[in-house]
Amino acid sequence: MKLSALQQPGGIHVSDVTVTYRNGHTALRNTTLDIPTASIAALVGINGSGKSTLFKAIMGFVPLSSGSITLLGRPGSQALKQNLVSYVPQAEDVDWSFPVLVEDVVMMGRYGHMGMLRIARQQDRDIVADALARVGMSNYRHRQIGELSGGQKKRVFLARAIAQRGRVILLDEPFTGVDVNTERQIISLLHELRDEGRTLLVSTHNLASVSEYCDHTVIIKGTVLACGTTATTFTRENLENAFSGALRDIVWENP
Repeated sequence: MKLSALQQPGGIHVSDVTVTYRNGHTALRNTTLDIPTASIAALVGINGSGKSTLFKAIMGFVPLSSGSITLLGRPGSQALKQNLVSYVPQAEDVDWSFPVLVEDVVMMGRYGHMGMLRIARQQDRDIVADALARVGMSNYRHRQIGELSGGQKKRVFLARAIAQRGRVILLDEPFTGVDVNTERQIISLLHELRDEGRTLLVSTHNLASVSEYCDHTVIIKGTVLACGTTATTFTRENLENAFSGALRDIVWENP
């Protein structure tokens, strides 16, 4: 059952945020967006448009030159300390040669809930088992993460986010390098997570499926060009502004 905004406060609120790196490059300028609780939002833009910087800003990995970020009705830093934010990285960001078991990767999502010694309790093991089951990876729990296919790795990292029990989930290109069946499985799981009350922000280049699974869309090009419901925001005009007219793989009902 999808939770209403009255049951869960806030969502993702970015207010007039500017991020300038030490080399002087401003990656985000005066960026404002609102994503309601219990919804899926697509983050769309060309490479270098600021998508990764926005994720880093939300995760507290880069300082804000100006502006503020509120998550679930509280300061972003507070939400992060309370383990309310989960991150699903691109496969390319991970060193797959590092020897670690699938269940150990998922258990990392529980670290913030453990003590200093990070000793797993039975509750943690049960949560990890449940997360692996939800992504269909229970039979791979004792496999080395580097032995898995691209789609399987994506599901393992999604399981880690589920195990963390974060209420805000950031997903960086979850459909890159996966087949159609895996993509549909991931989309189905995203819908389940949304209906459980989670707020999801999905960075994607797969424009063809945005209308299928995203309630909201954020279009970015150094700043937010458009933000709103997918029905009103995911338009040819907005996308051509963001992609300089270079659009592929989208069939428009009303060209």
